[in-house]
Amino acid sequence: MSPILAGVLQLTALVAALALAYRPLGDYMAAMYSSRKHLRVEKVIYRCIGANPDTQMRWPAYLRGVLAFSVAGVLFLYLLQRLQGSLPLSLGFASISPDQAFNTAASFVANTNWQSYSGEQAMGHVVQTAGLAVQNFVSAATGMAVAIALVRGFSRTRTGDLGNFWADLVRGTVRVLVPIAVIGALVLVACGAIQNFSGIHEVGQFMGGTRQTNGGAVASQEVVKLLGTNGGGYFNANSAHPFENPNGFTNLFQVFLILVIPFALPRTFGRLVGNVRQGYAILATMGVIWLGFTALMMWTEFAHGGPALQAAGAAMEGKENRFGVGGSSIFSVATTLTSTGAVDGFHDSFTAFGGGIQLLGMMLGEIAPGGVGSGLYGMLVMAVIAVFIAGLMVGRTPEYLGKKIGTREIKLAACYILITPTLVLGFTAASMVMPDALGSMLNTKSLGAGSHGFSEVLYAFTSGANNNGSAFGGLNANTPWYNTAIGLAMLLGRFLPMVFVLALAGSLAEQQPVPETAGTLRTEKPLFAGLLVGTILIITGLTYFPALALGPIAEGLS
Repeated sequence: MSPILAGVLQLTALVAALALAYRPLGDYMAAMYSSRKHLRVEKVIYRCIGANPDTQMRWPAYLRGVLAFSVAGVLFLYLLQRLQGSLPLSLGFASISPDQAFNTAASFVANTNWQSYSGEQAMGHVVQTAGLAVQNFVSAATGMAVAIALVRGFSRTRTGDLGNFWADLVRGTVRVLVPIAVIGALVLVACGAIQNFSGIHEVGQFMGGTRQTNGGAVASQEVVKLLGTNGGGYFNANSAHPFENPNGFTNLFQVFLILVIPFALPRTFGRLVGNVRQGYAILATMGVIWLGFTALMMWTEFAHGGPALQAAGAAMEGKENRFGVGGSSIFSVATTLTSTGAVDGFHDSFTAFGGGIQLLGMMLGEIAPGGVGSGLYGMLVMAVIAVFIAGLMVGRTPEYLGKKIGTREIKLAACYILITPTLVLGFTAASMVMPDALGSMLNTKSLGAGSHGFSEVLYAFTSGANNNGSAFGGLNANTPWYNTAIGLAMLLGRFLPMVFVLALAGSLAEQQPVPETAGTLRTEKPLFAGLLVGTILIITGLTYFPALALGPIAEGLS
């Protein structure tokens, strides 16, 4: 079987699996978030945290819940790392330095999982399981809760109520993430992933000699890092490590875990607003972009442009033989079009245009299908922008799902789409004029501080501000500047957009629905899906094209 055919068959199997999961999972989440019943374990959790799950919250109260919970998570994870040297099961590792502890705490609470450390050489079992793994669950549930709050803004009338954050958080964790994670972890263990609390021991190497390595509760953390679109791996090699991702089947299964909830949420959206066709329109938009990017990535990697790659016969540098070009291409697009950041290959070693596709996927806002929760609310904000543009074209007040998109709504949507580019381009520009920051480019002798070096810095802040977490490996990000700057980019890139999303949800929930007329834009039709795709690509292109031209495009054409 040719590598190209193998890649196409993998993609076909993945699409079929996602299609089978779309309706049951989407319907289940819609029923779960709209249920008034609480499970016994949920009642215990509510008593422990002192929350009343039946209290309705307007958007300021909902936002306070999100921010208070996240601040507590940052402080707890920071202290856990700073005290690691005194904790049991620390494997003899020292406590984490202040700037790196801040960066890691911000990263995992912001659902980014950017790692400026090697997991097997820095983090003990307690920090991994009680700190990082827990945040993998609750940060994902927080994103889902905000997405559901925005959906309620469209579905509710003249109340301003968006539900209860604590109920949404607990339900998303207990009823969605934990059950799927348990099943997924069993699958990974059955296929060869490890799950233990072993200490450090010597292992032989293929080329001779030995090296030290340690085990860990890898399978349980691996499954939620993917299911919750988190991305932080137990080992430095992430999903390229055989302990995390043993074979081709687990590789495809991990891509399925990354995509299954984000692709099912449009069904949840359609059910909650009472029109499943609206969900299909959002799904079609996500699917077209994802399939288009995957096809482009497979084409550019199989073309293996450049004399060295052509002489080798394949663009296999930085890729695992057990996955091949096709499997690595599918994984890299899935992880950069969502806020996952997990990698099964070395993104820095992809072709120049392949790296540009990864960058562009994150620059879209990771909305196709995007992160767990963040992909849906990001896509709905883009839908608001699209109906506004359509309204300007035909000269009528824009409406979406029966709600008018007025001055307040469009200002909130505009602020949402401007935050991330401001962070990405601002921090990148600052890094390019700082000698210490430029010194972190490890390949400056061979490539200079030119197009590839610029791409590395641009990728780092694009990944951080978009809460992705993957990286180009030629940049030493474990410095005070990058730890602090990327940490700030992750926190601001995660929580500032949530402020505007919840404010938009509250504004919509206060409105009286507008009756549908002959002039109402039919947002469930293919025409609107096409308009939405065009809006996303045009806004992203106008924002980032100059930066892309200085980085991957210049390198690819050189």
